[in-house]
Amino acid sequence: MLVEGYGIPLGRVLAPANRNDSPLLAPTLDLLDDLGPLPDNITVHLDAGYDSGKTRDLLEGRDLIGEIARKGVKAPVQATQRWHIERTNAWHNAFTRLARCYERCTRVVEAFFDLADAIITVCSLIRRAWTTHRWDERPTRRP
Repeated sequence: MLVEGYGIPLGRVLAPANRNDSPLLAPTLDLLDDLGPLPDNITVHLDAGYDSGKTRDLLEGRDLIGEIARKGVKAPVQATQRWHIERTNAWHNAFTRLARCYERCTRVVEAFFDLADAIITVCSLIRRAWTTHRWDERPTRRP
């Protein structure tokens, strides 16, 4: 899964649950090309499962800055904060249809994920707008 700094999903590569995540890094980073022009300094945050020379070479070949948690060392984001990707995965798990998916057709699974991503994006934008924007008719508290 590819998310931005607030946890809004930008793209994903679907694979069976028993597949290792490391080989899916290159196809996931290929999704950046579909987003259009990007800022110069993009930092890719990865967990300790990606701590290898192959991953570092892949990121360096794409001119991306990689912040990879080291095996045996505490993660850069401590327990008081949550990785944005983990939060987005938790939001996806709130959709029970995705948590227990028995569909065989890939297009149907992708459609369910697209709908979930749309809902997550709208909810995140509303949540952020509620704290950053003021207007005269705004209710005094959240509904």
